[in-house]
Amino acid sequence: MPTHMTRKATRHVNQNEGLIFEKSSPGKAAWKLPPLDVPEVNTSTLLGSQERKDLGQMPEVSEIEIIRHFTRLSTWNYAIDLGMYPLGSCTMKYNPRVNEVVSRLEGIANGHPYQPEKISQGALRIIKTLSDCLLEITGMDAITLQPAAGAHGEFTGLLMVRAHHESKGSPRKKVLIPDSAHGTNPATAAMVGYAVENLKSNAKGMVDIPSLQAQMNEDVAALMLTNPNTLGVFEQEIHKVADILHAKGGLLYMDGANMNALVGKVRPGDFGVDVMHLNLHKTFSTPHGGGGPGSGPVAVRRALEPFLPKPVPVSKPDGTLAFDYDRPQSVGRVRSFYGNSGMFIRALAYILANGPDGLRQTTEDAVLNANYIRKALEGIFDLPYSSPSMHEVVLSDKVQAKKGARTMDIAKRLIDYGFHPYTTAFPLIVPGAMMIEPTESESKEELDLFIEAMKSIAEEVHEDAEVVKTAPHSTRVTRLDETAAARKPILRWKPESQEPTAKSQ
Repeated sequence: MPTHMTRKATRHVNQNEGLIFEKSSPGKAAWKLPPLDVPEVNTSTLLGSQERKDLGQMPEVSEIEIIRHFTRLSTWNYAIDLGMYPLGSCTMKYNPRVNEVVSRLEGIANGHPYQPEKISQGALRIIKTLSDCLLEITGMDAITLQPAAGAHGEFTGLLMVRAHHESKGSPRKKVLIPDSAHGTNPATAAMVGYAVENLKSNAKGMVDIPSLQAQMNEDVAALMLTNPNTLGVFEQEIHKVADILHAKGGLLYMDGANMNALVGKVRPGDFGVDVMHLNLHKTFSTPHGGGGPGSGPVAVRRALEPFLPKPVPVSKPDGTLAFDYDRPQSVGRVRSFYGNSGMFIRALAYILANGPDGLRQTTEDAVLNANYIRKALEGIFDLPYSSPSMHEVVLSDKVQAKKGARTMDIAKRLIDYGFHPYTTAFPLIVPGAMMIEPTESESKEELDLFIEAMKSIAEEVHEDAEVVKTAPHSTRVTRLDETAAARKPILRWKPESQEPTAKSQ
């Protein structure tokens, strides 16, 4: 919803855009046809006709108004096709066009989930091949592609953890979660019925082993760990972490959000992980954002295989593929059909296009890019942890805060330089966090532009902090009162109202 209900001239290339309802006038139409020269047919009598007679209060506009309205709006969107997304922990990587070409091949695009298995062998083969690839990449034993997103994968994984412990006589009571965890981790544990117990990090930003030893007991079902963690640091004592858990019957759950730093280099199954989810959009370049569709496959070790959601794809003796529904210990279905097949196609296209060497190269490039930014900005912005960075670097606003400019101010000012902001104020254990992840997608030239923008903003803070604290300046809408917008949102527009959605400062 626009901030200004009336269209006003601006100094921007494109004018402000009102609602399409504001362009409406009775009698306008996008197309006209000549009178019928054949007898009119009552379409309501046709088999299966669902023609809607009353269109309700739809806007009446011309074709050119429709085209220009939506084209203008599309130019306002920031996208990975336009520039760098340095959002840490989100892994906003480029989506290669080969993925889209493959997903639109006629035999693939026209498939339907209600088709019989015997004429869906191609789709089943894609599922099977992708599953095999992900198992090889992760070093795990079995996998489900059903979950629709990363958090949904967490939920599915913990359902299997609970089922595993119940099969041994006790579901256990709690889940340990590091203080640097993604917010979905404690939320997921609570949804599955576990109490959440915080596990602190040590001075290096890793799991504090003495704390883990003290807190680990027979009541703990699992530890939910991100590795590399949300500080961009690899858990160097991961084998010791796994051993401590396993010694008392606990399981190690790995949040796979940061697999972009591991693919082709290290396999979680080899360092003791029992169950993990993957984010196909983060690591394997399926579209990210805009509400989905997402995909969060969950891979497990052999002991958890009986609890996989059903159905499970299996190979029959004649070489064909089918779904196995006879799974008495399964946690049940967690998604309609078998997940979002369009994402399976894109992820598999990406994996096959890169091959093992290419996937390893993307990992190395992602880590190199993050450390290039770290080295260039170290000393200009505070670096709270000195441990080696992997695919992302976490800086802080400690230096700039002395002048009154905080992480959100710097992020807003970055918009004026043409970049999407980095992740602000996360992880929570770093006050004023600035979390930057360039991914492997960006060239040295793009990274240099970003670095220069960040250096320029740091200089502005030193010279005149108000320029940064009141940013952005070049956008159509200036900085919003985000507190008012969150607490008193205007969710429905009334023509007689001229009040903006959220007041500008």
